Amino acid sequence: MKVLLINGSPNEKGCTYTALNYMAKALNERDIETRILHVGGDVLGGCMGCGGCGSMGRCVKDDSVNEALKLAEEADGFVFGSPVHFASPSGDMISFMDRFFYAGNFHHKPAAIVISARRGGTTASFDTLIKYPAYNQMPIVSADYWPIIHGHNSPDEVLKDAEGLFTLDTLARNMAWMLKCIEAGKREGVEPELKSKDVWTNFI
Repeated sequence: MKVLLINGSPNEKGCTYTALNYMAKALNERDIETRILHVGGDVLGGCMGCGGCGSMGRCVKDDSVNEALKLAEEADGFVFGSPVHFASPSGDMISFMDRFFYAGNFHHKPAAIVISARRGGTTASFDTLIKYPAYNQMPIVSADYWPIIHGHNSPDEVLKDAEGLFTLDTLARNMAWMLKCIEAGKREGVEPELKSKDVWTNFI
């Protein structure tokens, strides 16, 4: 089983990475393979709604979104991490999520969100990012508290947030448990019910 962790910070080895790496180690300890992909600073703008991905199987803008889409094919679960910029996720992360979810299909693969901040804007950022997997039939992995970590531009400070680290450890444990439950269900022939949506309500 594999989990793809997405780092949406412009800093490749900053606070968000430190949080994701902490989770990755906890997952590895439970026999879950991990890969951290840094996308912050390498996103060529947001989604244009052109629909090109529908025929190409990838985004028309060739950047880290397409790299993530390729890695996602073998991923069984996801963790999406972002710092807080002006009380919301980083601009790169929002652009990434728009295009990643528009071009890909991740139905029934568990997903978790991790937010890194100096102080405020964490729950607002969490609310923004959680909508992506919630919209795409992905089981949401939760923890014992909001999945946030605090630090002021220093990975060392992240590692001093004892409660935040405990929350991330809980998140990792729950992710590993959910993945193993899904795998056990598949061995017993339990599969999700897939049904195409052909009903649209429009009151305008």
